[in-house]
Amino acid sequence: MERKWRVLTVVCVAVFMLLLDITVVNVALPDIEKELHTSFTDLQWVIDAYALTLAATMLNAGSLGDLLGRKRVFLVAIALFTIASVLCGAAQSPAWLIIARGAQGIGGAGMFAVSLAIITQEFHGRERGTAFGIWGATVGMAVAIGPLVGGALTTYVGWRWIFFVNIPIGIACVVGGLRELHETRDEERGGVDVPGLVTLTSGLFALVLGLLRGNDWGWSSGRVVGLFAAGAVLLLAFGFAELRQASPMFDLRLFRVPTFTGAQITAFAISSGMFAQFLYLALYLESVLGHSAVWAGVRFLPLSLVSFVVAPIAGRLSARVPVRLLLGGGLATVGLSLLLMWNIKLDSGWTTLLPGFIVGGIGIGLVNAPLASTAVSVVEPRRAGMASGINNTFRQVGIATGIAALGAIFQSRIASDLAAAGIPQRLVHPFSQAISSGAHLSFPAGETGTPLSVARLNTLGHSAFISGLNEILLVAAFVLFAGAALAFLLVRRQDFVASGPAVAPEGG
Repeated sequence: MERKWRVLTVVCVAVFMLLLDITVVNVALPDIEKELHTSFTDLQWVIDAYALTLAATMLNAGSLGDLLGRKRVFLVAIALFTIASVLCGAAQSPAWLIIARGAQGIGGAGMFAVSLAIITQEFHGRERGTAFGIWGATVGMAVAIGPLVGGALTTYVGWRWIFFVNIPIGIACVVGGLRELHETRDEERGGVDVPGLVTLTSGLFALVLGLLRGNDWGWSSGRVVGLFAAGAVLLLAFGFAELRQASPMFDLRLFRVPTFTGAQITAFAISSGMFAQFLYLALYLESVLGHSAVWAGVRFLPLSLVSFVVAPIAGRLSARVPVRLLLGGGLATVGLSLLLMWNIKLDSGWTTLLPGFIVGGIGIGLVNAPLASTAVSVVEPRRAGMASGINNTFRQVGIATGIAALGAIFQSRIASDLAAAGIPQRLVHPFSQAISSGAHLSFPAGETGTPLSVARLNTLGHSAFISGLNEILLVAAFVLFAGAALAFLLVRRQDFVASGPAVAPEGG
């Protein structure tokens, strides 16, 4: 095997590991909730802490790779990720786990930010399209197969092993990277952008915290309004800081290129609309339908396998078919998959999700590889690190804000249904928290605090959960359809640089 294909293997295994940790946690959340006594907001933070730090540090990690060397940053990031995984597995409280997940995200950012730049350096022409296809298949498989891996580990050896399993993989990637990777850098890049890092991190944190706490604190409360205002001000400050930088980590001028803008919209739409949905689908399979963690993971296999098959095909098609058709068509297909899942009934079985999983796998496969290629092919090769960093940032911001925003809608609908069913107002909030997190309602000495029986409350809880799930499936579908329309309008052949991979002519 040629060295460049061995490099691709090391990069894809590392990326698989870091992306697996976005979704591998989903089916383990009920077990984590029981052992660490977490709230619904804690469960959201277990995922969002990882996605947010991944997003907020991605751009600086890309800049560091350009400055210090992509091999060096890649290997240090793998080591940090592996150490953080040990800390996650050893967590004794929700706060401990959330902080360790944040550290994992920083390590993941270093790996993810330079991965596409390393591939771009090694592959050219049509081979680059094939390499991106394999990378895209890896992304799709990691995100989709996470529930299966997480379910098997949680069921048979315990939830802590969803993190401990990263230890041998991380060590293998460091050894392989030391042997196979060549050092590359962009000597013209500046150093770490501290003002940009602080304002971006703080702004995203304030925005997501406001979304996560809106139902608890009240959407018109001073704390929530203040968080949204602070998030807006900080993100604007981030934009101004980047415009004043001679060598910004986030060059806003790239958004003058319509195709670049379309790529970021595509990344955000598929992450916020589909990947963020996995949390709630996993909770539905386990908490409402009563499947074990491993069987909940098995239910995701159709989506996983279909996306794995379609992604490399889409990578090859990107040299023959207009990319805007793949991106726009892929997003629309994922939106259709959510509509196929929508309208779940109280007596529905898991097969009601099956058509949506199959169609969703096709859509994810159509998007992932062409999106990766598009993100770096509209800039000069020397700026590939920044371009891939920005695109991956939009992916992770999409997951974090998607989980927070959909969760706010989800919990609000559950609370509304409980209140309409006659649950006393003082119990609506704790009941909705318990139902949202998948926890079983427990009542001291057999007392429910309501005129309703325990059996009736459980039925009501399942019904409210399904009502909330149906609502966020519908909302997410429209997000994806809007993203599809914008991708189709914005992505253009003429924006690809001459040194990028071959692209199909427009028209037809």
